[in-house]
Amino acid sequence: MGKLSVTFMGKDVAEETEISLRNLVIAGWTGRDAAALEAHIAELEAIGVARPSTVPLFYRVSASLLTTAGSIEVLGVDSSGEVEPVVVMTDGEMWVGVGSDHTDRVAEASGVALSKQLCPKPLSRVLWRFADVADHWDDLILRCYAIDGDDRRLYQEGTTARMRRPEALIALYCGAPVDLPAETAMFCGTLPVIGEIRPAGAFALELEDPVIGRVIEHRYDVRPLPVVS
Repeated sequence: MGKLSVTFMGKDVAEETEISLRNLVIAGWTGRDAAALEAHIAELEAIGVARPSTVPLFYRVSASLLTTAGSIEVLGVDSSGEVEPVVVMTDGEMWVGVGSDHTDRVAEASGVALSKQLCPKPLSRVLWRFADVADHWDDLILRCYAIDGDDRRLYQEGTTARMRRPEALIALYCGAPVDLPAETAMFCGTLPVIGEIRPAGAFALELEDPVIGRVIEHRYDVRPLPVVS
């Protein structure tokens, strides 16, 4: 079980609390547009990742990988982030934040499921009530910046309209149109990168709601550990 300190952010009120999560699901290959999905599959094929057997796919990984910390430790220098909307079910209500499916790219070429388990999964401390954004979900904007020292470059950007809605993913995962199981977090898919998939010293994540007028931001540093044999 993973325990996280978060801030539940409603339209008019914020509440700091601690939540416990027992399950973490990474939804992959979630694009709505076939051409855009094929582009993402192709960019991963370019670094040696095999095509998925079906789309979408749902990878179960340890909930203890979730972290709201400002830095993570990874083995070597071959990992990178992926900005994603993340839905969380706790105490009978669903919330949404922004996270990074940080992934070891060398391991990914050997097996996607294995690579998903190897790196921590950063998550924003701030979570919005899903009901507050459900009616304009497709207007939400995701951004990711890759940072090396003073160099901050836009790495990913696009709206959540490019991916299947959370309700659709949950229905496919559960086999029926039901709520996300209690104490579960689901990463809901990512966007193609701008340029090439690459590592960086830090990644800055954003989830913008232009309708209500607010942004969730989360930055994390990447600390590589030495690879010895």
